[in-house]
Amino acid sequence: MEIVIIEKTAFEMLLAGVKVLEERVRTLAEKSGDRRLAEWMDTEDVCRVLHVTPKTLQAIRDRHGIAFSQIGRKFYYKPEDVQRLVPMPETALPSV
Repeated sequence: MEIVIIEKTAFEMLLAGVKVLEERVRTLAEKSGDRRLAEWMDTEDVCRVLHVTPKTLQAIRDRHGIAFSQIGRKFYYKPEDVQRLVPMPETALPSV
């Protein structure tokens, strides 16, 4: 185990910074309301809905055809962004 020694004032400044960060995260979480990561779709979900392969979905991302967020190596998509890519059935199209 490695032990790091720092001055008391530096440690107190670090703790104060962590408190500020914690408060900002709490405020953002409260502002976002019911928007949670659980409501987002992962690559597997999107591929199933769109009936495409992961490689095709990657091509769509590369062409900026869908918005996404990446955490580590995993991609997440908002359901409303995926819905925009789902083709409408012909019965849902307005008649001309």
